Amino acid sequence: MEVSQADSSLHHLKHRSPHGTVMAVSMMKDEAPFLLEWFAHHLAVGFTDILVYTNDCTDGTVEMLQRLEALGLGYHRPNVIAEGVKPQPSALNHAQIEPVVQQADWLLVFDADEFLSINHPSGHLDGMLDDAVAQGANGIVITWRIFGSNGVIDWSRAPVIEQYTRAAPPLWNKGWGVKTLFRFDPEYWKLGIHRPSIKNKHLKDGFPDTVKWLNGSGQPMEDYFKFRGWRSIRRTLGYDWAQMNHYAVKSIDSYAVRRFRGNVNNKKDKYNADYWSLQDRNEVSDTRILRHAGRRAEIMAELLKDPVLSRLHFAALENVERRLDEYRDSPAYQALKDSLIEAGKVPITQVEAKPPKARDPARIAAKMSEVEKKAVQRSAETAQDAPVSGWNAIGVAHYPAGRILLSPEEGLEWVASQGVELPCDPQLFTSEAAMAVLAGKFDRRHGRNILGYLAGSRRLLDLGAGIGLPALRALQELPELTLMVQDEQPGMATAAARVRARNGLENSARLRFVHGPLVFAGDQGAQASGLAAYLGDFNPDTLRISARAGLAGAHLAPLDLSRVTRVILPFEGEPEALRQSFGPILAEKGLVELSEAAALGSLRFDRLSGEKV
Repeated sequence: MEVSQADSSLHHLKHRSPHGTVMAVSMMKDEAPFLLEWFAHHLAVGFTDILVYTNDCTDGTVEMLQRLEALGLGYHRPNVIAEGVKPQPSALNHAQIEPVVQQADWLLVFDADEFLSINHPSGHLDGMLDDAVAQGANGIVITWRIFGSNGVIDWSRAPVIEQYTRAAPPLWNKGWGVKTLFRFDPEYWKLGIHRPSIKNKHLKDGFPDTVKWLNGSGQPMEDYFKFRGWRSIRRTLGYDWAQMNHYAVKSIDSYAVRRFRGNVNNKKDKYNADYWSLQDRNEVSDTRILRHAGRRAEIMAELLKDPVLSRLHFAALENVERRLDEYRDSPAYQALKDSLIEAGKVPITQVEAKPPKARDPARIAAKMSEVEKKAVQRSAETAQDAPVSGWNAIGVAHYPAGRILLSPEEGLEWVASQGVELPCDPQLFTSEAAMAVLAGKFDRRHGRNILGYLAGSRRLLDLGAGIGLPALRALQELPELTLMVQDEQPGMATAAARVRARNGLENSARLRFVHGPLVFAGDQGAQASGLAAYLGDFNPDTLRISARAGLAGAHLAPLDLSRVTRVILPFEGEPEALRQSFGPILAEKGLVELSEAAALGSLRFDRLSGEKV
């Protein structure tokens, strides 16, 4: 393609990085309606070079890429596919020996429906690489975020990243595929879709010891990942520096266009309702990528000043809109639309992904070098001290700090935990706790065991209870029990009221939710005048004190607990500090620990029969 006199006016859009050539490599088939946004976005985040392979395009994608190459802003190569080879591996085989790739300093392979979001404080690849290199790192493993349709049905020319702003929760492990930004050397690395692999001839020569990769939060990856794996695990997950936003479905109309034209991987029936239910995840809002929207818009406006790109871009939009007008009149389109709307209603807990191919440990072990075996052993030793899975939300905060501001009730998914329906509301729960809600395991240990701790109780004062799931569970199962549930976090009373209403457990003669403080600002020393007032007003025989209540044993010392016959102290982790804080005070008041109760997650102190203080 001829380069016009106007071409030089766009050279200022090409970024120069202190880290050399930072190259994006991608594969496309008929992506013309989205191409300029994708290209402009990745210039905006800091890539210096972009190389795209294409196969079987009919919509102007090739011509647009050729024009971008003529303008000096990227590279286009045809993906000549050998018989029996799939398009993506074919493109990577070509890229492995492509001179512009071999000369790259840093490389990231990703697809046309993936947009890199730099969450790093700098908002730019250069800043993120500055910090990575300062740690001696030569790779960053970037985890997907799965973005759904956001409820959009109709085609729109609006930017992808601005239309689709809702995604799966960060801890949804079906969305943990990765892409790897790494320092490339063709002598040592073989390119791959998710991550490169070390060439066999260098597995034992010390090269693996030079590989230091970080996760998406700038933390060291485990050693095993140098050799194999294409997904994050709970211990390696991180999004603080970067994430790869995966817009696999977009709107129903966009999905229909793909369904009727095939796909880059030649996967049979990929664009069906099952794939939609897997990828159309809209549980939480994530707008971090919009930090790049301004610069992307500026670059795209500059690109559209080129008459050739402008003509190709708008021709592609008009073409897809014309095709959609034809599709919409067909029974096949209406059937697809109806099936996708129904598929979008599948709760995230019921989504099924294609099961992975069964692993053969013996075969894998036979392929491992001694270096890899040692790395796997080191990772296993690290795993023993790693935090537990976010699905159980043990030892993590259940609620975000500050005032609770609830999401609109419409569209919230409700899932039963221990027989109490809870909303998957990212405004109410932390991401870890939201995943536990989705799994039906929120506050699982305390919800399951509360009935045993309350045997014989008549009046329970539950302090620092959050939304009060264990209390609601007890209310359902123990008809003789009356409860006062307290939590003072701003907005929690409204959240708890929504949960109670959903479960038909509104405030009544048996249940009262209060949100006044336990310790007032004017209280002196260990005085807890709010707690004293609640004790006098409610006269509980059982006191349950969660850590979020902010109380210590000293707060109980001046209080009259003569009518209290049991104190329950739920804990996470080790209970010894809790025992030392409350044990001596409760002993002075005639309450003795039942040591066997601690095995179920709470300390329990009972008054000796007939004894009062």
